[in-house]
Amino acid sequence: MNFKVLLNTFALVFVAELGDKTQLATLVLAAQSRSPISVFVGAALALVATTLLGVVLGSAVSHVMPLKYIRMGAGALFLVFGVLLIAGRG
Repeated sequence: MNFKVLLNTFALVFVAELGDKTQLATLVLAAQSRSPISVFVGAALALVATTLLGVVLGSAVSHVMPLKYIRMGAGALFLVFGVLLIAGRG
């Protein structure tokens, strides 16, 4: 296991997820629920599942497409999502 990659990934995801709408929704669910442990387990499993999907798809795509095009596509998607959010359609 490459610990530098592990720590970089942890730091990036941790900072990116702070205060996002998923975290706020989880906060509300935990506040409304009489079972905060169930909310935690459900949220953790959902995050693990979406992360696993991203890793599997990212790994598969990297085997058939050059990294240069993956980076360009990711950048383009971020721009599109940013424009949609600014335009109020996100």
